[in-house]
Amino acid sequence: MTSIRVLIADDQAMVRQGFTVLLDAEPGIEVAGQAANGLEAVAMAAELNPDVVLMDVRMPELGGIEATRRIAARTGTTVKVLILTTFDLDDYVYEALRAGASGFLLKDASAAELAQAVRVVAAGDALLAPAVTRRLIAEFARLSAGPRPPMKERLGDLTERETEVLALVAQGLSNAEIAAGLVVAEQTVKTHVSRILVKLGLRDRTQAAVFAYETGLVRPSGY
Repeated sequence: MTSIRVLIADDQAMVRQGFTVLLDAEPGIEVAGQAANGLEAVAMAAELNPDVVLMDVRMPELGGIEATRRIAARTGTTVKVLILTTFDLDDYVYEALRAGASGFLLKDASAAELAQAVRVVAAGDALLAPAVTRRLIAEFARLSAGPRPPMKERLGDLTERETEVLALVAQGLSNAEIAAGLVVAEQTVKTHVSRILVKLGLRDRTQAAVFAYETGLVRPSGY
């Protein structure tokens, strides 16, 4: 079994070392490197091509959000960025999602939560509980400037069923829940999700959900 390779980017040596010890002790996960600032994180992400980058927001030389944007913008990259934060709904979380992050994790998370978050993000699945995902992305959408025409046109590349599945993903539903609602096999939903990501050039479900809100396919309500 191939290990999930992780790059840890944080300006505090004790934090980097602590996360390294915790993750290296987990089966199927290995720490590929450590970066002390955003510039190092961008360079090492390109050099090491890890599966997941644990990215602190406030770092010298280059902040975590801009570092995330540069990593996500690299052509053909499959690197997922998991933002490390001390507050679960700081304004910068929305900026991180806009920059291309796949989710965020509180710095005081337990070893089990940290390992689970890395595994979930590496697999391209939703990191947060559905209710939290909906609240977070709905607020993100509320702060956006509204649907972007070029992005909206890309919805035309999807089939009717794929568009339906995308809307359900954006509402925070799991593959199993979507399958039950559409009365299809869970594997069928997985196939639809994979095709959606490929057609839209997105990395994971989090980005797909953000895309659905930004294009106006799904609109926030009741928040």
